[in-house]
Amino acid sequence: MVCVSYDGFDETEDMVFPNMITETKKIEKYIQKKFGGHICAAYGCSLGGSFVGLLVQHRKIHIDHGILGSSDLDQSSSLMARLKTAVVAPMLVGLLRKDSIPRFVKKWLARQPEEERNYYQKMMEMFRMGTARMAFVKKQSICNQFYSDLVTPLEDNISVSSTVVHCLYAVKMGGKYEGRYRKHFRAPDIRRYNLCKEFWFCCFAVFFDFVHIESY
Repeated sequence: MVCVSYDGFDETEDMVFPNMITETKKIEKYIQKKFGGHICAAYGCSLGGSFVGLLVQHRKIHIDHGILGSSDLDQSSSLMARLKTAVVAPMLVGLLRKDSIPRFVKKWLARQPEEERNYYQKMMEMFRMGTARMAFVKKQSICNQFYSDLVTPLEDNISVSSTVVHCLYAVKMGGKYEGRYRKHFRAPDIRRYNLCKEFWFCCFAVFFDFVHIESY
């Protein structure tokens, strides 16, 4: 099993995330060299699902099972993507670099129902928010990743022989996301769960600090 470490988000490297296509090509090249261009499965949660979609779409390698975990698959025009990045990126940078959660966030959490409050707290723990442990991530990496994901097109009706695309659909995200899965993939295997985005991953997964083995 191989865990992908994106440029700019690995504390053992001093790099900046370039864009979705460059990172996708690096993953493809690694799989071609190490696994003969064929792997059993690729799993990507949230934004990682965009990478899975791009890997299937490019047809440079073969994946038997592509798995998207509660992915948004958001797409925007260049102008709208720049506006969204200008608003969201500074907030993410602040949360990742501070050694405590801002007071207004704590107050907002306190008003949420217990189950949702636990979910949001686990989400922040997953990203190590309020610990300053992600302070090494450069603002440009966050901006590049957020922006390039919005403007990198994912084709409609993607279909590759002998590849099955599975979509773990969190119903509480909203019905439009199921529509996106059906738009971008032909006959996707959609698994519905009456949960919030990445609820299982955030609340029940065991997280490890991965040791960097190889940069490619």
